[in-house]
Order: sequence, then structure tokens, then C-alpha cells
Amino acid sequence: MTYELSLKNAKTYFIATIFVIGNILLPQLCHLVPKGGLIFLPIYFFTLIGAYKYGLSVGLLTAFLSPITNHLLFGMPPSEALVAILIKSSFLALSASWMATKFKGVSLWGVVLAVVGYQICGGVYELVFKGLDSAIQDFVIGWPGIVIQIFGGFLVLKSIEKL
Repeated sequence: MTYELSLKNAKTYFIATIFVIGNILLPQLCHLVPKGGLIFLPIYFFTLIGAYKYGLSVGLLTAFLSPITNHLLFGMPPSEALVAILIKSSFLALSASWMATKFKGVSLWGVVLAVVGYQICGGVYELVFKGLDSAIQDFVIGWPGIVIQIFGGFLVLKSIEKL
């Protein structure tokens, strides 16, 4: 079951805070591996979960607050990548919340389309503003993270579906 929480609901901010914390802890863990952030794309994982399960408000709060908080606390993502990550995170929140609505719940195809959708939209942004290398980086280096988002995200969403 998915929910659409309103910005007027205190639960929205509580749940978004939990997902932001997840998006702070997971990248720290992944950065223990050389180039772990580029390979595993951890900053997006809980944005996917939050937006798919709880809707656009939770998704966008998580999408904006996670990279900014990580940047302020740890300098990661670096300043030159921050705008692109904020834009891609926003696309992810939009696509995940939309797919949850279209599929009326947790669906592997919904998760696949949400992840591929934000990667394509984000890739177009990066192509226009940063060049081809940046646009294809997630597909070339970050494909393990894309796979983890799809299958790991689906498994997490299925496990919390009844909550």
C-alpha cells in the first residue's frame, strides 16, 4: 500500500527525516569503498523508497534535504555535483511517486520505470549542462547502484508494503 502524505501532516516530516537519515548513513557506508558513491549511487536509495511508499511530498523533502545535508556535513556530494544530484533526486521523487500511483502499489515494473525514468531525465539534464561523460556516468560506472535501486528498492518496498 502506498500513501500520499500532505505537507500539512506532521507525519510527512517525521517519515522524510527517517529517509534523510538513511540517505546520510548509506552513502557513508558506501564511501568506504573507493568510488563507492559513483558505483552504488546511495544518495538516491531512500528517496526512491520514500517517494514510492509515501508520495511526492516525502519524496521531494528527502530528495532535497539528503544531498544538501550530506554536503554540509561531509562535503559529499562535492559542490560541482550537487545541482545535478538535486535535479536527479527530484526526478526520482516525481517518477517514483507517479509510478506508485499508476501501478496502484508496489510493482517491480513500477520501480524499474521510476529508476530508468529518473536516470534518463537526469541524463538529459547532464548531457545539456555537463556533457556526455557526465550524462552516461551512472550507466557506465553506476550500473551496480541502478540494479541495487531496482531490486533492493523493490524488496524493501515489498517488505514495508503493509505498514
